[in-house]
Amino acid sequence: MSFTIDLIGDLQQIFHYTFMQNAYEGGTLVAIVAGIVGYFVILRRSSFAAHSLSHIGFAGAAGAAVLGVNPVYGLLLFSTVGGTSMAVLSPRAAHRDVSIGLVLAFLLGTGALFLTLYVGSDAELAYSILFGEILAISNNWSQPLSCGGLCGVQLTAIASVILLAAVAIVYRPLLFASLDEEVAEAKGLPTAQLGIVFMLLIAVATSIAVQVVGVLLIFSLMVTPAAIAQQLAKTPIRALIISVAVALIATWLGLFIAFFTLYPVSFYITTIVFVLYIVVRFTKPAMNKRGVRRVVP
Repeated sequence: MSFTIDLIGDLQQIFHYTFMQNAYEGGTLVAIVAGIVGYFVILRRSSFAAHSLSHIGFAGAAGAAVLGVNPVYGLLLFSTVGGTSMAVLSPRAAHRDVSIGLVLAFLLGTGALFLTLYVGSDAELAYSILFGEILAISNNWSQPLSCGGLCGVQLTAIASVILLAAVAIVYRPLLFASLDEEVAEAKGLPTAQLGIVFMLLIAVATSIAVQVVGVLLIFSLMVTPAAIAQQLAKTPIRALIISVAVALIATWLGLFIAFFTLYPVSFYITTIVFVLYIVVRFTKPAMNKRGVRRVVP
């Protein structure tokens, strides 16, 4: 299949295939979730936590493989337990690095044990968890337990709706606590409980984003779009919109390019968001200087 200048025809060709329809549906859901949760990850300076939970999730996936169940469930269990442990050991987000490191080391050690106990040699399964395999997303309720470690579109949709509903419920207090945790605590907000909820949100978001970019490249959707949004927006709502928009554009464009090439979707998604971040990072200061020059007589 080759790319042509007829964009409409190319899109019709892409959506002629069911696996591409599923990929776009699942990728859209994941991009929305990652863009929203990622904004709070950046705001709370919790990039290390998100990165650690993705690695912890891989250990859980290895444990699930040992038991012969869907690795995504093991990933979700381990990332949830790991995130909760980090929040409980260090209630304040600003002082969580030590607890994150401790929990990460322990659960990764457990993952090493699981890898030793695993008697199979499913290299494709390991690759899909590490780097993502969005083109393998199914759209059949009968397949989530046997879909190569990847959950279907419906399961992704359910997890996304639950997660977005949770974000909507805790949005205002979580935003307040993220901007100034000490003041929020002084005002009587349950910052420790909010920290636990936030870590659970990261755990769920990481688990469903695995199917797109994998645990090793989770930063591409969980952090980079939000980092771009923080550079461009001055209000939380605008930042959330930009973060989601960047994640969606990268996912959609990555799928489009990958359809006509031999290279993985995750490579294109990570490259697109990285290039966008570099462009914004180095052009915004120059634009600000020009604006200052115009204002000053």
